[in-house]
Amino acid sequence: MIEQILQTLVQVKSDLGILALTPGNVAMIGVGFLMLYLAVFKHIEPYELLPIGMGAILINLPLHQAGALPQGGIQDAGLLGIVFYYMVYTYNILPPLIFLGLGALTDFGALISNPRTIILGGAAQIGIFIAFLGALWLGFDLREAAAIGIIGGADGPTTIYLNAILAPHLLGICAVTGYSYISLVPFIQPPIMRLLTTKEERKIRMTQLRHVSRRAKIIFPVIVMVTSILLVPESAPLVSVFMIGNLFREAGVVERLNKSTQNEILNIATIFLMLCVGLTLKAETVFQLKTFKILTLGLIAFSFGTAGGILLAKFMNLFSKHKINPLIGAAGVSAVPIAARVAQEVAYREDPENHLLMHAMGPNVAGVIGSAIVAGYFLSVIPG
Repeated sequence: MIEQILQTLVQVKSDLGILALTPGNVAMIGVGFLMLYLAVFKHIEPYELLPIGMGAILINLPLHQAGALPQGGIQDAGLLGIVFYYMVYTYNILPPLIFLGLGALTDFGALISNPRTIILGGAAQIGIFIAFLGALWLGFDLREAAAIGIIGGADGPTTIYLNAILAPHLLGICAVTGYSYISLVPFIQPPIMRLLTTKEERKIRMTQLRHVSRRAKIIFPVIVMVTSILLVPESAPLVSVFMIGNLFREAGVVERLNKSTQNEILNIATIFLMLCVGLTLKAETVFQLKTFKILTLGLIAFSFGTAGGILLAKFMNLFSKHKINPLIGAAGVSAVPIAARVAQEVAYREDPENHLLMHAMGPNVAGVIGSAIVAGYFLSVIPG
């Protein structure tokens, strides 16, 4: 009898998750709680950080199968593990669904009204290539360098999409790095913006945007989709759904599709995609030297992306009759609409009557298209 009791106690002890916790698990659970705090109490990227934080906490709790990936079949896998394996890792479905919803929420009016801002959105993608080269220099292979470099596009779904194809083992840390720096845009960008512009440049008032007709807004996504895919066919999975979602918005004849795309589809995809990102944040994969290299490269990418848009705007002003406020160039990183709001806030400090927000939305949404095209370019030139 006593021996049976002792065996039972030993079995109970071995089943206690708290005894299986490692210092790394505890640290990552703390990181998860930090994400929850930032999301709930500081309102920093709550739609992303809250589910990512919960996923990070879950995966670092030992002795459960909720996030287990299918090995020989789905019978021993957890629900979230199944979603991650099939919807992200294998078929990469969730990021395009996010793009579909984002397209339905996007207004291209500012971009169509001032086409020059497309160039600014393109210039901001220099951060991607700087980080790409930096990753190669630090010893990452070609596929890993591209997956890291795309962080500079400041586009979370694009980062996840490219990582799932080229470097799935880096998906979690690259996604969290991208979303973390997106949330820090209000702190990262202003010092760079003030450093690279004069007080007079920050006070430039841009001419009022012209009215954009409904017909132009309907034609625009079709033209962009066709042109982008003809030039970079591998950009099709992201660019096409983004433009289809936008056409749902602008056509005015499929309101049910538009509302479903903006709400149910986008919300469900966001829930599962962010939870899956959190599930990749296991302590043993995060606490490595390469993690700190990626964090450094992400910061460099954001900084150079910000600088690239500003400097090109200054260069364009040398030949332009209607001056561009260089601050909107910083919005070329596709952190929509945070980067556009930061441009407005920095301009407001110099001139409270200078309204740059709508002007900044032009390069901001151009940056979304640009980062998707760059991701397609990497997929087309990097061997599978």
